[in-house]
Amino acid sequence: MGGAAMEAYYKSKRTSDRIRVSLSYVVLTIVAIVFIFPFIWMLSTAFKIPSEAYTLPPKIIPGTFTWDNFIQGWQYADFTRYTWNTLIVTGLATFGTVLSASFVAYGFARFKSRYSGLLFTMVLATMMLPSQVTLVPTYLLFTKLGWLDTLMPLIIPSFFGGGAFNIFLLRQFFKTIPKDLDEAAYIDGANAFQIYYKILLPAIKPALITVGLMSITFHWNDYMSPLIYLNSDENFTLAIGLQFFQNSFGSSQIQMLMAVSLITVIPVLILFFIGQKYFVQGITMTGIKG
Repeated sequence: MGGAAMEAYYKSKRTSDRIRVSLSYVVLTIVAIVFIFPFIWMLSTAFKIPSEAYTLPPKIIPGTFTWDNFIQGWQYADFTRYTWNTLIVTGLATFGTVLSASFVAYGFARFKSRYSGLLFTMVLATMMLPSQVTLVPTYLLFTKLGWLDTLMPLIIPSFFGGGAFNIFLLRQFFKTIPKDLDEAAYIDGANAFQIYYKILLPAIKPALITVGLMSITFHWNDYMSPLIYLNSDENFTLAIGLQFFQNSFGSSQIQMLMAVSLITVIPVLILFFIGQKYFVQGITMTGIKG
């Protein structure tokens, strides 16, 4: 009886585990559908003809597929110029972020002084500082420099530190690399800068790619900074260009707005899926040491 009762208990437990796992998958699937529905609706609307774009209830599968929304929507505003400006800002800002954040992180990870701990704490403390606090003094600084209505305020700050979180992420990676490599390189005649870019940077490639992906995503989609510092249409980025298009034509040309929005989203999605392996590796290994 004892063996039969134990077997029945384990069978019941396995059944309840299967039910619990199945319910979890069902709930996660429903949540995923809810979150992905706006993207599905955007994708569907981008291929609809105008008469189908406003039908209620909305149809997920267009009755008539058309590519004209992409061509006409792109021509309604100067999206070629907006894309070029966004590429310039994203490329230079990402380069500055990766370069400066890795350089600062290298200093915190490898060079110790009496105040290094205090300085690193101050860097991390800036993460708790809302951007609205520094908005006015930063705006006044760029006004004095004559950088308003240029791309400079969107690019130059990235070359001064690269952000507290990026510094923290790269510092944690630097600390996982044994200092024996540094000492061996010193013996061979390498200086601190050569150790930085010839030995340590190649060793933390997953972290550098992670920082680069996050920087690209942020600057590609950044709306607040261009809204504050840019006034001329010729300097607009894609985020401002889309808002300009929505304010001008969005209410009557929603299908074109969705088509252009889809074009601007696809590059980031492709880039994320290409670097997803490095992104996950970079995040999961952040807290290994330090």
